[in-house]
Amino acid sequence: MVRKLSNMDASFYYMEESTTPMHVGTLAIFQNSDDELDYDSLLNLVEQRIGLVPQYRQKVREVARGLGRPVWVDDADFDITYHVRRSALPRPGDDEQLHDLIARLISRPLDRSRPLWEMYLVEGLSNGRAAIFIKSHESLVDGIDNMEIGQVIFDRKPKPAELADDLWMPEREPGDVRLLAGAVMDLVSRPRDGVQTLRMATKDVSATVGRVAQGAGKLMSIAWSAASNAPTSPLNVTISRNRRFAVASCSLDDFRRIRARYGCTVNDVVLSVVTGALRNWLVSRGEPVSASTTVRALVPMAVYLEGGLESIGPDARRNVSSFLIDLPVGEPNPVVRLSQVAHATEVHAHSGHSVDAGTLVQLSGFAPATLHAMGARVATSFPQRVFNLIVTNAPGPQSPLYSAGVRMTEMFPVPPLVKNQALSIGVTSYNGRIYFGLNADRGAMSDVDIFAAMLNESLDELREACS
Repeated sequence: MVRKLSNMDASFYYMEESTTPMHVGTLAIFQNSDDELDYDSLLNLVEQRIGLVPQYRQKVREVARGLGRPVWVDDADFDITYHVRRSALPRPGDDEQLHDLIARLISRPLDRSRPLWEMYLVEGLSNGRAAIFIKSHESLVDGIDNMEIGQVIFDRKPKPAELADDLWMPEREPGDVRLLAGAVMDLVSRPRDGVQTLRMATKDVSATVGRVAQGAGKLMSIAWSAASNAPTSPLNVTISRNRRFAVASCSLDDFRRIRARYGCTVNDVVLSVVTGALRNWLVSRGEPVSASTTVRALVPMAVYLEGGLESIGPDARRNVSSFLIDLPVGEPNPVVRLSQVAHATEVHAHSGHSVDAGTLVQLSGFAPATLHAMGARVATSFPQRVFNLIVTNAPGPQSPLYSAGVRMTEMFPVPPLVKNQALSIGVTSYNGRIYFGLNADRGAMSDVDIFAAMLNESLDELREACS
């Protein structure tokens, strides 16, 4: 049976350009002193688990002349060794070398002739460490039917669960005539959808964005209609195809103590820390910063509910809502910044019924990468003129995870960049720490590693103010 890409999936597929690859990633670091996590063990693990995410063995097949939405078809020539790859740093590889490697990997679009994902085992890290980097196309991970592959290769116990043998036989790929006939029938029965597909296929961006927005939920429509243009910022420039990647990590307990001290949320503290880092970064570049200076962030956070918690289900997952917040980077006092951020997010919390991402994780079993992918989907639905950067915050498990029996020590999100955005910030909590992953344009924000250090400095400012 031929399965078409949804309108939203098709829009991500068509919107991709060389400067804006549409994939989301995860960088996981492991303590691998005994070299238990090697290429063969990872390959075997993926082979055993890939049946749990069947879309990872499917590729996209386009319909001639863009007359219909592309379809998912089984890859009859599926080669798992093409997707699961091995890389190594010169021993002992340091974090800067690892981040340079990740920057190169996220700069490259995925091969459209194959299933749209790649996984890398990175060996040679210092102190007996290894890393797994996964990148998946946005059209592949929708958070409804299709989960991210990291969700099935990370275990909560050291000993991997035993699974039955996966006896997979690819279905026969449909021919061009069959696909074209189906597309013509759809054009006759649903001409409006056909026109939208043709416009997406010809890169009509306004049609693409509008179509995505229709499925993004009521809260998005409210936020969109109320939003004015974002402030002018060095974060909004024409970007290249080259990237830089940097990270920061902090103790989750520090965020919890600040939350308890001021009666806010952990997310408020995260956004306040980001605000302080943005302020210091702007000052370090000689940018004008006055008391009224703001940076507008788009923050994908929640799932819109038509009813109460009992309504959470496959349909509820479809709507990850976002809110726009003007981060007060002109405010020099860290406590006042936190108060202003908390007030702004409280207004959003009372603007409609929603369930926070923590509840979503508990009830649906979502992995952080899936939540980041869903957040990026929502972000793409907004006009770029209304925000300066994206901050996705997806909670992760607070107990250790393992892959092939080896313990994961760190988990960094790798969010995608959208057009004319020099920086994207992903935030994930895992096992008592908060991890920031920063994806930046190499030319526009070559100092992203300085910004990463400023995140820790901003947290220090808040801690000192609390003492």
